[in-house]
Amino acid sequence: MRQKRAKAYKKQMNLYVHTFKFREPFQTIVDDEIVLLCHKGQFDIVKGLNRTIQAECKPMITQCCMQALYLTENQEAIDLAKSFERRRCNHNIKEPKTPVECVQSIVDVDGENKHRYIVASQSTKLRRKLRAVPGVPLVFMNRSVMVMEPASDASKRAAALKENAKLQAGLNDKKVGYLEKQEEPKADQPMPKKRKGPSEPNPLSIKKKKKEDKPAAKVEESGKKKRVRHHKGRSQNQDGTDEQGNSEERSEERSEENGKAQTHDDESAVGASFTKDKSESSKDASQSDEE
Repeated sequence: MRQKRAKAYKKQMNLYVHTFKFREPFQTIVDDEIVLLCHKGQFDIVKGLNRTIQAECKPMITQCCMQALYLTENQEAIDLAKSFERRRCNHNIKEPKTPVECVQSIVDVDGENKHRYIVASQSTKLRRKLRAVPGVPLVFMNRSVMVMEPASDASKRAAALKENAKLQAGLNDKKVGYLEKQEEPKADQPMPKKRKGPSEPNPLSIKKKKKEDKPAAKVEESGKKKRVRHHKGRSQNQDGTDEQGNSEERSEERSEENGKAQTHDDESAVGASFTKDKSESSKDASQSDEE
């Protein structure tokens, strides 16, 4: 596809999307003539539609167009048309309408494209009728190239009217730009009571619990001794016995200290007597020498 033509198609599809609210995947009505022509020229109709529209499309065919294909007895073209989604036209199968009438009846609903269909048709009569309906993109085959028609005059007029309505809405409509006031509760109606109660703590301020191993916890529990409870009278007796034992220990310590002091005094006395005897014997020896 040429770049200039691709830009023009993109601009046209933006017009249909923003003004007439088309949405992907675009529903595309296909008639019997374009199916036969694409099959004859070995043209992939689905890829051609996606490339022309420049978006994902969903090909659809009506029951009346299928009846027209059955009359051609071209089995390959029939199989190709069966791969498309069937669009119910609610026409009698025994007395089907022509493809032109059938497609026009489902596209032109009260003078507008209510279901937002793209029409891919090789019939000039059908395309001429649908040009009068605003918001109908038309696609056809020009030799071996799939082409999209420029937006019709009806579509351009409808787009211009909508744009002008958007621009002038703020000038003519007094309500535009003002916020709606909220309705105040009536005096008869009681005000809804707020729920009172302690608020939950901040989850970020709560300390996370440490994960403990279950077997280790059991071992610690088994290692701990059970706490024995004592009665009040027993505890008092125990306190008395403890005081007695402490006093006895103190008296024994004092007696030991006194014994140690006495032995020390005895030892000092013995030493003094020994020194005295020695001094006396030395004096006697000196006297004898003098004599």
